[in-house]
Amino acid sequence: MATYIHALYNDDDRLIDGAKKVREQGFPIKEVFSPFPVHGIDKVMGLSRTRISICCFIYGCTGFLLAFWMIWYMLVKDWPIDIGGKPNFTWYHNIPSWIPVLFEATIFCSAHGMALTLLFRSWLFPGVTPKNPDPRTTDDHFLMVLPAQNEEDELKLIATANATGAVEVKRVHA
Repeated sequence: MATYIHALYNDDDRLIDGAKKVREQGFPIKEVFSPFPVHGIDKVMGLSRTRISICCFIYGCTGFLLAFWMIWYMLVKDWPIDIGGKPNFTWYHNIPSWIPVLFEATIFCSAHGMALTLLFRSWLFPGVTPKNPDPRTTDDHFLMVLPAQNEEDELKLIATANATGAVEVKRVHA
């Protein structure tokens, strides 16, 4: 059975100080729950750089290619119309009129893909119970979850959390 120490803070600066002290002592931080993004907490926790921008780029490329295929299909394959003596699929004549559609489809797919990625990554689905262990972290408190391997680690983590200004410290068995 795993044991965790939940250190609850009411100030983000105290949270960062507490996280730094915990990491200086060589302990890992499992998770931090906060009501808003805390600048710099990912570096303090030792998290690697996110690859979410790669996903956004792929979603944008998908939107661009789908829009390009849609324009090609409608103007060249399905219903070719010769307007003003210009053929439908010449780049130098028609690309200026395609730019708004290509741009909007790129942004549309990027935005919706990122929203779905957030939902899948955070497990925010209807009917799924949230993983947040303390509802106060959605309002005005910050929670740091610290895994403890043994009794000695528990005592050190509790002392460190209390010394860094934690409002509440408790043991949780999961």
